[in-house]
Amino acid sequence: MTTDTQVRADGTYPTEALRQDAITAAVVQTRVTGVDGGNPAPGIRRNLDYFLESIDIAQGYGGRCDLLLFHEFPITGFTNWTRDQHYNLSIEVPGPEVAEVSKKAQQYNCYIIFGTYAKDPVNWPGHILHLMVMCKPDGSVVSHWKQRNVRGMFPGSEQYTSVIYDVYDRFVEMYGLDAVVPVERTDIGNIAMSAVQFEPELFRCMAFKGAEIICRVATGGFEWDDMRLTSYHNSLYTLVANNSVATHERNPGFFEDTGYGGPGRSSIFGPRGVVLAKAGAFETREAARIPIAEFRAKHRIPDLHLTLYKPIFDQYVERYAPNGYLDYLPKDKREAFKHFVSRAKWQHYW
Repeated sequence: MTTDTQVRADGTYPTEALRQDAITAAVVQTRVTGVDGGNPAPGIRRNLDYFLESIDIAQGYGGRCDLLLFHEFPITGFTNWTRDQHYNLSIEVPGPEVAEVSKKAQQYNCYIIFGTYAKDPVNWPGHILHLMVMCKPDGSVVSHWKQRNVRGMFPGSEQYTSVIYDVYDRFVEMYGLDAVVPVERTDIGNIAMSAVQFEPELFRCMAFKGAEIICRVATGGFEWDDMRLTSYHNSLYTLVANNSVATHERNPGFFEDTGYGGPGRSSIFGPRGVVLAKAGAFETREAARIPIAEFRAKHRIPDLHLTLYKPIFDQYVERYAPNGYLDYLPKDKREAFKHFVSRAKWQHYW
């Protein structure tokens, strides 16, 4: 376990030298198609080819970008699978699919960020992971685990994917505390990545650790103001990539408009929540120029008066204890729901 300082006491934060004073970042809004759980290989190949073509399109029109952000599941998509199907179709990171994306990052000298379902049979057998992946221009690949799933949103069911909170003790033992809320220091800025929604404390912690650009992803919908307020409250840049309306066929198992925001509205926000770019509902690339050197020269971590709030945080009891999936993996979403109800510390309302 690391004992390194995660937050500096003087308001500054560690950085790498920038390769240029300003960068161009883009959100690339593409369709999502869940693969056939019984025969996933053809669908994964089709999705991957479309993903690679979308990178070429994004870099071919409107000028080259230093950073491309795609949505949550460009390779596997998402739909209603059995748990066994879900595990089998999840990719490995690094692995052959990510290697092809990495070649595009090298070809265009850019950073490519996206989400994926993944598995790690050696270290986490049986666990379905939800990762954020960054392919760097030097050919290296890094991945960050999702910190937590939303609980109590879907009546009678819960997510069975393994996130940091649900295996917390073993995760920290293996990877250290710094990996719980990681920030990548790159030559285009300090970048944090996340598929989490409705938890502003997470993004405040990223800002404390020196994030300058937060890349957030969604699929099926998101709360637009949740994304904008990440920049508004932390005075940094936020990108969010969602899926587009399908232009060829509806994603199996879902209406085109999910009723939860729906497709589209991928956006880029500047400090104080200024809207720099916003997509409609269809496939597109929306880009913005970020004067990263000028921003960094004046930027400091958030000024939080923690003394006021710490006594309250110290008494707060989490609705579910961590480590729910350390010794138990549910077979489906309904079983996951029963498991979390049995572990709940709050009074039930269901």
